[in-house]
Amino acid sequence: MASPTVAANAYANLARILDSGGRGPGSDSDTSTSGPSFTNVLKDALGSVMEAGHKSDAQTLAMANGKVNVMDVVTAVAETDVAVSTLVSVRDRVIQSYEDIMKMTI
Repeated sequence: MASPTVAANAYANLARILDSGGRGPGSDSDTSTSGPSFTNVLKDALGSVMEAGHKSDAQTLAMANGKVNVMDVVTAVAETDVAVSTLVSVRDRVIQSYEDIMKMTI
């Protein structure tokens, strides 16, 4: 289960993205109609989930070698859990939206 701090950080990041109009940190602020492509957003999301997983794995190995404490491992695993849960929720919503569009009559 994710800690309240990790969940709050995830919601804060989402709010920051929504406040910027869906534009990522590298996009120009003077382009009002164009934003990052869906492909780029999806790649960034998958990359961040993979990065969190790699960090969690590295922390686990470091703990097995006696280099880090258990709290660091628990934090890394919780961050990975939040990232994967968020990704699954977004995936479910995209599939539901696609199904809703397919049900529309032309």
